[in-house]
Amino acid sequence: MSNSPSVFRWGILGTGNIAHQFARALTDLPGHRLQAVGSRSAEKARAFADEFAHADQDNVRAHASYEDLARDQDNVRAHASYEDLARDPEVDAIYIATPHPAHAPNALMCLLYGKHLLVEKPFTLNAQEAEAIILTARDKGLFVMEAMWTRFFPLMDRVREMIRDGAIGEPRMLQADFGYRSDKGPEHRHLNRKLGGGALLDVGVYPLSLAHMLFGPPEKVAGVAHMGVTGVDEEAAITTLHEDGRIACLTTAVVLRTPQEAHILGTAGRLRIHANWWQPKAMTLTRADGSEELIEVPYEGNGYRYEAEEAARCIRAGMLESPLMTLQETLDLMRTMDTLRASWGLKYPGE
Repeated sequence: MSNSPSVFRWGILGTGNIAHQFARALTDLPGHRLQAVGSRSAEKARAFADEFAHADQDNVRAHASYEDLARDQDNVRAHASYEDLARDPEVDAIYIATPHPAHAPNALMCLLYGKHLLVEKPFTLNAQEAEAIILTARDKGLFVMEAMWTRFFPLMDRVREMIRDGAIGEPRMLQADFGYRSDKGPEHRHLNRKLGGGALLDVGVYPLSLAHMLFGPPEKVAGVAHMGVTGVDEEAAITTLHEDGRIACLTTAVVLRTPQEAHILGTAGRLRIHANWWQPKAMTLTRADGSEELIEVPYEGNGYRYEAEEAARCIRAGMLESPLMTLQETLDLMRTMDTLRASWGLKYPGE
């Protein structure tokens, strides 16, 4: 595959699980390629690059030496530092896949080197960091989007369409949850306060984002949380009140698995997005007369392709943000989570 202008060239900053998931999605996405990866470890960067080499995306070429293979520009470039990736002139945009506390410094550094960004959720630790990124991106005329992958699935397009068309009347209430039981120790990011651990930022952000998508930013936010021995929220129940009295009732956890469904309740029916609703492929429409319709909207691959496609579409069009996940919405979402954490007395190191 050549580096033609028609191919969108991605860099991935970080080599963890979420970085692997995004890279796998790119291997099956026409017109996109993983161009480079950056890590603080040369060995990890090289191993990641080798895993996602592009031989399977083009005719296999024979090289007479390892040196020739290394020089082949169709292989993923491995950078032994995040800054080297940000400086790579062959990268069109960077996907930031580092732990939560690193998102803001990583994003600001990449913006200083002129790179468009897709930043894994949660966008940052808090609204102050989010605002700094947004202001910098706008000042430099660069695209930035929160990688809230659920927002871009084909089924979510259908949800928005059905609500616009009045399929359930006026949507008035949301019931949604996302909880899982972590099998990791207290040092892992799931429970580690130094790494921005806890349920809210890791998975509570999903139902909150859905509430923002449906109802806009909340006028009032309330929640209760159980704080575990590591000082982070292990379980939480959240209620948000939105314009015109619309309400969202949300639960989240990292110590137990919840049903992982979402119910959008309207004046003339309801939508039940089946588990796992945050990676959706089916929902049931229940009409006012009690009749039901199963709606299936499958997705391709592991589902990460859709956020990559949206980011590339916007960047190619010269847009600075996506209408499906605006920067104002990302900032509002961070402010909502700041309010909740303040009520729980949860601060992260450095805040």
